[in-house]
Amino acid sequence: MSATEDMHAKMKLATSEEIWAPGGPVEDWTTDYDIRDDDYIEDPVPIWAEMREKCPIAHTDRLGGSWNPTKFDDLRAMAKMIPELSSRQVLVMPPAPNAPEMSRYEQMIAAAPITADPPIHTWTRRMLLPAFAPRAVEKYSEYTEELCHELIDGFVESGECDAAVQYSQQIPPRVIAHMIGIDPGMADQFVEWVNFVLGDGLFQPELRLKARDEMLAFIGAEVAKRQEDPQEDLLTDLLFMELDMPEAQITPEVVVGITNLLIVAGIDTTWSSIGSALWHLGSNPGDRQRLLDEPEILPFAIEEFLRYYAPVTMARIAETDVEYNGVHINRGDKVLMNFPAACHDPEQFEDPDEFIIDRAKNRHIAFGSGIHRCAGSNLARLEMTVAIRVWMERIPDFHVSDREPMKWAGGQVRGPRILPVSFPPGATR
Repeated sequence: MSATEDMHAKMKLATSEEIWAPGGPVEDWTTDYDIRDDDYIEDPVPIWAEMREKCPIAHTDRLGGSWNPTKFDDLRAMAKMIPELSSRQVLVMPPAPNAPEMSRYEQMIAAAPITADPPIHTWTRRMLLPAFAPRAVEKYSEYTEELCHELIDGFVESGECDAAVQYSQQIPPRVIAHMIGIDPGMADQFVEWVNFVLGDGLFQPELRLKARDEMLAFIGAEVAKRQEDPQEDLLTDLLFMELDMPEAQITPEVVVGITNLLIVAGIDTTWSSIGSALWHLGSNPGDRQRLLDEPEILPFAIEEFLRYYAPVTMARIAETDVEYNGVHINRGDKVLMNFPAACHDPEQFEDPDEFIIDRAKNRHIAFGSGIHRCAGSNLARLEMTVAIRVWMERIPDFHVSDREPMKWAGGQVRGPRILPVSFPPGATR
């Protein structure tokens, strides 16, 4: 038996509790990385550089084992490996202990289209695209701007706030709730669920499972309400949509899965991007002043925030043995789609680890690559643009303070969770 085969045999014998158990310190990032490690969460950029130089497709036995590609071209190539690398398991963490077994179809529709492979992916993505086209999302611009002003009104006189908790975390959940016809007052509950699924769930699998079950039960109840009493909202549109595609099977369960995706992926990713942008501007006064003096470079700045602080790492699972660039990926292995690392590849970007606020050539893959590229990217860009523009108009002079420790979340989605900032009370330009 080879070393690789022996490793997989041992993994099959390991219990889920053992897989989730914390390991010791990382000795070699190319053979023993840990996405829960404090160094990886705090600043993964130098770790990715080490991986890229020494072993561009790193491996670890931790958390059930996975592969971690870090080069731009490798990520783009692997994103096209369908169905060899399936999207039916997109979480970077293994299933929680005692998680119920799911059929392949249930896995596919759990958060379709991101969790689906063709043909299910094809028609579920078609369901979403009209609502997230550039012109379609523009109608949420006014709502988003009013929301940003309302949030700032709540703390601007105090001269300080937690820009993550009181601002960036509040915007995407309220916009998504507005879209799908749910009370925007649910924002804090959405944030709690999403944090447990993708944030604290890195360390507390039972909590992740409980949050997921509560969220799906809530969505299921909302879908059932629309069946009985249709409304003028996206949830109703999805439920009663008709596609000219014979293979499409739009059921309440499918709509629950798509709504699950909208809440989880549409909230954490965007709030992380907004928070990272505010952290950067509050820590780099030169870039903040540049944006104040030259507001016309905001579109370039948004793309650089997305590239430099790309928040999302997805996962794939090998449906068959795969040989790629000298690496043998066994059937059942997990592959982390490390899009953030790819966005720092020096073969793709000039001075990749330098933030260049008006970077002109910036074909990043922060939103993913291939057929699973984020369907909500237009809405995310709109929310980021409005959130940063309004903040800079209202609070042009601010800095990250040390009154409490800054906290980053890591793992699946990286971004600020605690972001204390200070500014002149009543600040306005």
